[in-house]
Amino acid sequence: MFKQMKKVLKKTAVVGAAAAVLVSAAGCGKQETAATAAPKDPVTIKLYSGGSLNVQKFWETVLPEFEKTHPEIKVDLVFLPAGQGGQSTIDKLIAAKKAGADSEVDVYEGGAEDIVRGEKEGGLFEKLDTKAIPNLSKVAAENLKSSGGYAVPYRASSVVLAYNSDKVKDVPNTADELYQWIHQHPGRFAYNDPNTGGAGASFVLSTVYNTLPADAMNSQDPSIMQQWDKGFAMLKSLAPDLYNKGVYPRKNQGTLDLLANGEVDMIPAWSDMSLEALNKGTLPSSVKLKQIKPAFTGGPAYLLLPKNGNDKRLKAAETLLNYTLEVKTQETVANKMFGYPGIDWKYLSKDMQKQFESVSGGYRFFNGGQLGGEVNKRWQKEIAGQ
Repeated sequence: MFKQMKKVLKKTAVVGAAAAVLVSAAGCGKQETAATAAPKDPVTIKLYSGGSLNVQKFWETVLPEFEKTHPEIKVDLVFLPAGQGGQSTIDKLIAAKKAGADSEVDVYEGGAEDIVRGEKEGGLFEKLDTKAIPNLSKVAAENLKSSGGYAVPYRASSVVLAYNSDKVKDVPNTADELYQWIHQHPGRFAYNDPNTGGAGASFVLSTVYNTLPADAMNSQDPSIMQQWDKGFAMLKSLAPDLYNKGVYPRKNQGTLDLLANGEVDMIPAWSDMSLEALNKGTLPSSVKLKQIKPAFTGGPAYLLLPKNGNDKRLKAAETLLNYTLEVKTQETVANKMFGYPGIDWKYLSKDMQKQFESVSGGYRFFNGGQLGGEVNKRWQKEIAGQ
């Protein structure tokens, strides 16, 4: 009897020990799950962006996905519509630097002129590298070079030639052929007032600088203005053969509307606006796009990291910049914004490369700073008023 009880007690002890082990293991599992489910308070960073509605929609699509895959980071989007505050953000950064204060701007979307101004103001932005942002290695070398190492060129667009293929059979390949086409087809070409939109500004700027050496576009020396006469003479000669003998529509959309309505057969237009209009059907399918030589101007939109002295937020901001260069995010740039990707085309699908084949022939950078505004002023005085 005693032996039987001993066996039962021994068996019970073993079972109890095993149960204890299981309970202990289960308890450990619960602790790990709880730790995983309750991470530390997320680091909050502020992204200041601006521009057209498609830019806002892009961020409203991408940021929730980013936060889902990076729960340790929360991004507050401060969006400033076109013409409503980009300059004030730069002023905010400058004021904070002078005061030795935190600007509370962790990521800033800007242009090449912001990089230049940042340096003139004693260094507003952090230097970037592949150690902190590995996907920088996927960006085309020329785009990285243009940023001086201070920014991520996450998307781009350029001005291209948009034309009605039903009407235009002798499509120009070069700027000289384009000018000749305009003279031979009076009234069938239009470009918008350069002071109201970048497509017209690019046409004017390109016409002026096509008469100068290629590296002139990188000069900010005011003395170069003395070499603009030949280009402005060309613009004057074109005026009588333009739409309504020299009527310049307002804004980029103005010339797109003329092309859509068949009032003209050819215009300079932004690649992203044109591709989006073709996708929506607001431009007829007969409209085709093409880059000529020398190319019209264009460029990237940059993401910059203001210097704030907060390492945690800086690291979180670098993580966001790296995410914008992931292939999935870059495909969103192309699909949602109809923009050129920031990374090299080779990383995108063959179908996507085919989709942008007509406009992916490159573009020229204009790094003339305030000289671009001087071109527009002279155009207003000498061309618009003639």
